[in-house]
Amino acid sequence: MDFGLKGRKAIVCAASKGLGRGTAEALAGEGVDLVINARTADTLNTTAQEIEAKYGVTVTAIAGDITSEAGRAAVLEACPEPDILINNAGGPPPGDFKDFGLDDWRRAVEGNMITPIALIHATVYGMMDREFGRIINITSFSVKAPIPTLELSNGARAGLTGAIGALARKVTHRNVTINSVLPGAHDTDRLRTNLRTNAEKNGVDLETFTEARANDIPAHRFGTAAEFGSVCAFLCSDKAGFITGQNLVVDGGAINATL
Repeated sequence: MDFGLKGRKAIVCAASKGLGRGTAEALAGEGVDLVINARTADTLNTTAQEIEAKYGVTVTAIAGDITSEAGRAAVLEACPEPDILINNAGGPPPGDFKDFGLDDWRRAVEGNMITPIALIHATVYGMMDREFGRIINITSFSVKAPIPTLELSNGARAGLTGAIGALARKVTHRNVTINSVLPGAHDTDRLRTNLRTNAEKNGVDLETFTEARANDIPAHRFGTAAEFGSVCAFLCSDKAGFITGQNLVVDGGAINATL
């Protein structure tokens, strides 16, 4: 299926690896030129070169911290009129509510709520003027089912979801959509690191622990970055213009809920 995206321009945040890279590759496969961002320049530049070589699109790498004003300004200078914005950033650390200070909450909100709101504010009105725009926030299934050890993330991501809910309805008459994609467990470096840490903490063999974790998911496997990216690419397509303000869970059925 042709998604009608060839020649469009996209900003993809945290795109050097994992779900961000999977999304960048899916868009590149549809002929979208990219501005990609991540903190680590070497990894980001390698990703940009590999995507350019594989898909024949233009990929501009902007290394920096997207949660900072300077990082956002650099990305927007490289792509001031994006057709597509993919908001993505690493989540705050796990812990217990009793141990978090106000500065911890401020950092979480800055990274996972204020940053995407700032990027949306900077781009959505131009999208409306041009009568095409697709904004996707990569958040977490914790928006629907809070994770006990990730209270900082739960709060910041839920705040973003509420903040853009009304806006998504205000802009869609100009062919601009805003949706969130909520990943469950996907086979990324971050997941592998977490599995290793938890296996060691519990004194369990890593392979056994990983298999058990995968079998807890009704699909009996982890998702892949490529299939996650394909979901995002569809939501960016001209085929998905009637979908807005939604929170799409991509988790292999892990959340046992009808809504």
